[in-house]
Amino acid sequence: MMQWFGPENVVMKEAECDPRVGGRFRAVMIENTGDRHEVGGTYLELVPNEKLVFSWSWITTPERESQVTVTLKSDGDETILTLHHAQLFDEASRAGHERGWTGSLNKLEEFFA
Repeated sequence: MMQWFGPENVVMKEAECDPRVGGRFRAVMIENTGDRHEVGGTYLELVPNEKLVFSWSWITTPERESQVTVTLKSDGDETILTLHHAQLFDEASRAGHERGWTGSLNKLEEFFA
């Protein structure tokens, strides 16, 4: 997670994960501008090698909790990852999270290349 999480303009400063139903995660990212961003949530569902569902909220706006679902599907020697981030607060939040997730997934793909 420290090597791939976050869009291209951030580096991971801290990460904590307790990947079990009811477990929590927390990530601290630093933008190239120096801005600090902290997000956290709770794991709601885990199906090994298939599905991960977790809540998501920024420390600065905890009332705007949303939900992320990640599914994995085998496709020959590859894996298809689908990420759905639901219950976002508004269009600006949706666009920002789309940029962030796209950057993270691009970095994840490079990590496994």
